[in-house]
Amino acid sequence: MPRIWDFHVHFPRAGMGGSGRGAAPEDSTADAGPPPPPDPQAAVDHLAEKLREVGTVKASLLCNGWIPGRPKSDRALTYEQCRDIAMKHEDLFVLHAVVDPADQGYDDIHRLYEMGYRGLKIIGTRHEYDFRDYYPAYRAAEELGMPILFHCGVLGGGADLLKRHPRRDPEVAKRMREMDAEAEKAREAEARGEEPPPSRFPWGRGGRGEASAMYMRPFHLETLANHFPRLRIVGAHFGGTGNYDEAASVARWRRYVFFDMSGGRTLERHAIERKLIGGEIPIEKLIFGSDCDADEIHEHVERFTQLFDELGLSEEEKDLLWYRNAAEVFGVEPPLWAEQ
Repeated sequence: MPRIWDFHVHFPRAGMGGSGRGAAPEDSTADAGPPPPPDPQAAVDHLAEKLREVGTVKASLLCNGWIPGRPKSDRALTYEQCRDIAMKHEDLFVLHAVVDPADQGYDDIHRLYEMGYRGLKIIGTRHEYDFRDYYPAYRAAEELGMPILFHCGVLGGGADLLKRHPRRDPEVAKRMREMDAEAEKAREAEARGEEPPPSRFPWGRGGRGEASAMYMRPFHLETLANHFPRLRIVGAHFGGTGNYDEAASVARWRRYVFFDMSGGRTLERHAIERKLIGGEIPIEKLIFGSDCDADEIHEHVERFTQLFDELGLSEEEKDLLWYRNAAEVFGVEPPLWAEQ
């Protein structure tokens, strides 16, 4: 069993079996954050159990905390609550705060560090990641030694229309009809000069309507690496489908830019077909991440075990991908360099 540092683990969300990721449920809004399951502590305990079963020794837990000044649902957790729940497993979890650099600047990042957060996660920004107004948050992270995990590529959520098209799936068809009805009501409200109600759907109005995959490209991480040369940067999902060449180029030429290998079967297939692991992106610049429901972690690790075997990787290379690269990002392990 390998030792694993899982760099992409979501704090449990409601509607995901009480323990996993995926699209935010229909009763959530982007501002309030994804609501937790009815018993967050039990869900986190279950998540920790499943992580430990596969040999995970550290897991970067991505915590969506309520941002002061934004609307807050009765069920949304604060950063303090997420921390207190997770710290029952303080030997396992390394806390990452999910932040919006448009709303949380230099002082906010320092407060999160004082609270116990040791990394950040950024996703769905309203401008490119290298937008200058976001620099105060990045400067604080660099000073504090807080690695930042950036989502890259198209935002997931909703239905994967390759696998579940409404022509073939009645449940998806029902959801699409509801989305169309909501959009029509929004148009009618605008025609009356009224503010449309928040969307019940994560990527509709009131969700991430201002986000764009163009804002979340790996080349923006190259800009940040130039401006913040000591900041540890990790792009998610091999850089995102369609961005592999960008990710490979940035990883090859910017010392502290890495990419995680989460994203599911399609990206894993691409990793083999396009020789991303060790062929286009150096082994030393890739990090394992599950980004899946707690009850899917076993299967996810099994797939990567088989994938690494198919690639003919050495035990040392496997350990870099499973654990050591992430540990070096956090400074837990010293970098392994060739002798002069």
